Amino acid sequence: MYVLVLGSAAGGGFPQWNCNCVMCAGVRNGTLDALPRTQSSIAVSRNQVDWLLINASPDIRTQLNTHPLMQPGRDVRDTGVRAVMLADSQIDHTTGLLILRESRTALELYCTDSVCEDLSTGFPVLNMLSHYCGVNRHMLACDGSSTPVAGVEGLRVTAVALSSKAPPYSPHRNAPTAGDNVGLFIEDVHSGSKLFYAPGLGQFEPHLEPFCQQADCLLVDGTCWTDDEMARRGVGSKLASQMGHLAQSGPGGMIEQLARFPQARRILIHINNTNPILDENSGERAILAEQGIEVAFDGMLLTL
Repeated sequence: MYVLVLGSAAGGGFPQWNCNCVMCAGVRNGTLDALPRTQSSIAVSRNQVDWLLINASPDIRTQLNTHPLMQPGRDVRDTGVRAVMLADSQIDHTTGLLILRESRTALELYCTDSVCEDLSTGFPVLNMLSHYCGVNRHMLACDGSSTPVAGVEGLRVTAVALSSKAPPYSPHRNAPTAGDNVGLFIEDVHSGSKLFYAPGLGQFEPHLEPFCQQADCLLVDGTCWTDDEMARRGVGSKLASQMGHLAQSGPGGMIEQLARFPQARRILIHINNTNPILDENSGERAILAEQGIEVAFDGMLLTL
């Protein structure tokens, strides 16, 4: 199984267009040893030709054009994207669907019922796409069942409900339901390799344990280093936990949690522009390296 990181940053990317925090300013002026990053999205394949796109970020056009593997060039109009799967209905994971409206065929879209509701009401992307390429929607159920992926033979996905809040535009923003945010346990049924992808993982709940223990790779939420990081950078007052993210440092943080799964390759993705781990030379980055935890970057290709 091949996993291509198309985008590794949280919403807004890195640097964020309107941010002059020390991280964003540093990468712009070249004083920070850090790579710019687009908003988080990955693609998964068994043959590096047919790909499952997971989350369609606002940067999807740039991401697909940047990586030759996503354009097999078999016809005048072509793409490696055979299906799209959504982990949630957040703007930074779904706006890219509008860019894909030029598809020659209806998009094969996998999402939970709650995500489908959000994208048909509060943010009616699916309604808009009905006037362009259209959508063939496939249900992702959070009941332990696995789902094969149309056009990407040999991949099987199990959606795992994560504690979260739906986006502000969701009709059930204040009444969370299972399926607002999911982790994706992706299996290659031929090789047996397994990936657990959860860019919005805010808590390590007991029901996640079996999936994390089986996974060859954990590609999980790397949004903030500390819970109060936004305030420390002077860009906001919300805690990471209030936004549904688990800080890396501190008791019970992501570093401590990931130490329980030494069998897996452990990689952080969905990294906020304020996070010091983006600085290759930071002390925080060194701490991750000591713990055997990697930081995803755009263009990272994993072979599992």
